[in-house]
Amino acid sequence: MVDSAPERWPHSGFDPAARDGDGQLLAGDHLLRMWWRRPEVAPVDESCDAERALHAALIAEPRRAVPASELAALQDPDARDNYAVVLAMRERLLAAPTIEAAYLDIFREGNVSVPPVFIDQLAHLIVHGILHDSDKPDPMEWRAAELFSRAQKVSLQEGGVMLADTATVELHASGSVYGELGRMLAEAQVPARKVELDVLDRDNAQAYWGRSERHDTVIRFASGSAALAAFSRVLARWVRHFFGVEVTVMPLSAIEDRQWAWHIGLDAQATLLLNDLYRGVELEPVRQRRILSLFRLDFADPSVVRPDVAGRPVYLAAAMSEAGILKVKPQNLLLNLPLASIS
Repeated sequence: MVDSAPERWPHSGFDPAARDGDGQLLAGDHLLRMWWRRPEVAPVDESCDAERALHAALIAEPRRAVPASELAALQDPDARDNYAVVLAMRERLLAAPTIEAAYLDIFREGNVSVPPVFIDQLAHLIVHGILHDSDKPDPMEWRAAELFSRAQKVSLQEGGVMLADTATVELHASGSVYGELGRMLAEAQVPARKVELDVLDRDNAQAYWGRSERHDTVIRFASGSAALAAFSRVLARWVRHFFGVEVTVMPLSAIEDRQWAWHIGLDAQATLLLNDLYRGVELEPVRQRRILSLFRLDFADPSVVRPDVAGRPVYLAAAMSEAGILKVKPQNLLLNLPLASIS
């Protein structure tokens, strides 16, 4: 039985009742109403009567068909466009057997046309469902799982890697977190008081439960850290949830296998770097420093893997951009696994 700890990620859209027999997520009315409450379509002071009426109707009946004439009645062209985008996402979710299937279809169809904000929200929702099933929820796993949908600002301190939520860092930097005075100081290039975000670690991990949606904790993402180990476990559970395949993921300090068989970058930067390393390209120091973490993924049953990779590890990496941002793409792990069933 799952414990009765405080509600976690209440705005992810997760509904424990909206699942099929295999534990996959379904597009229930709770989730659809949450999509209609998104800021892209929620009415604002300037919204016309037709927009307010349409929004109220969709909140009352979130699966309701919306004829073209109702969209055309919206006075604001941006509102019309936003409603069209959310309607397309709703139809994608309703047409798929599960949320997970809809998520995978976004990437398997070729050119990705879905806005990144919706992709991130689906990843957020799915990983919430995965973590919800744990009998003993681990706060470090929940904080590490934020990487599946939220970009992280990287700080390198004395050889250690620290991750803070990018949006939170930018909010503090802009002064917005302090209201009008903070914005005035930022515009005048006068720094507001220095803000120290709390570092979450083994000894204070339980503090996460009371602030899971504030995104104001920093984690260490270096070898031996609790957060890196937790992230590795979440990666393994992500694979198991989608494919029913048991894997283990372990952090590495270096790849010493000179003839490795397979690798996957967990973000765009890591993909490029691993490709170069695989080809034997010597990385310049500035590019080498962008690699934040390495992992080894092993399959419990080698028979589920392509014959040319069976019995061999898969190497993973996470890396930051030139701007010091880590933006994990969890779909990379799903689309690029050397499984015999999807090769």
